[in-house]
Amino acid sequence: MLKPTSLAEQLLIAMPGLEDGYFSRTVALVCQHDENGAMGLVLNVDSEFTLGTLFDQLDMPCQNPKLRQQTVLAGGPVNPERGFVLHNDSTRWDSSMQLNNGMSISSSRDILNALANGSGPEQFQVLLGYSGWAAGQLEEELADNAWLNAPASTAIVFDAPMAERWQAAAQQIGVDLSLISLQSGHA
Repeated sequence: MLKPTSLAEQLLIAMPGLEDGYFSRTVALVCQHDENGAMGLVLNVDSEFTLGTLFDQLDMPCQNPKLRQQTVLAGGPVNPERGFVLHNDSTRWDSSMQLNNGMSISSSRDILNALANGSGPEQFQVLLGYSGWAAGQLEEELADNAWLNAPASTAIVFDAPMAERWQAAAQQIGVDLSLISLQSGHA
């Protein structure tokens, strides 16, 4: 039996027919994927928090009004109280996972302190919660045409406007999601 290809460091792009309340029209970065399942971060769903709210709750002074207004993303429905910082620098924080595409995921307080005081990474997204798939679940969803996958790019993750990330992620592989039928099937 062939070993399944890992989708780690790929983007998952929800197909138009995926009508799950949470994942409809989402783009998620797959952070880990192996025979035990997958973990990812949704990149285009706002949470109810701003960085200012988060910094205040953590007693971290931050005087930068633009930074304080930045929206914290809802990375997924699993453990919505757990925070992650997706960033593009190679600085080693207390708890970081380097991805091969030039991005890192950190989940420690030191990176939040650095962001609050202006010495953190230039490009970053702060997210609460994550998305998880049990062993074989993501593969099944891909076989059911629930997702497209595409290479992760910093242009989509950090630069594309939030409302355009879903379409922009698909367009990088030549897909116009507005032209896709809501019906799916296999030949």
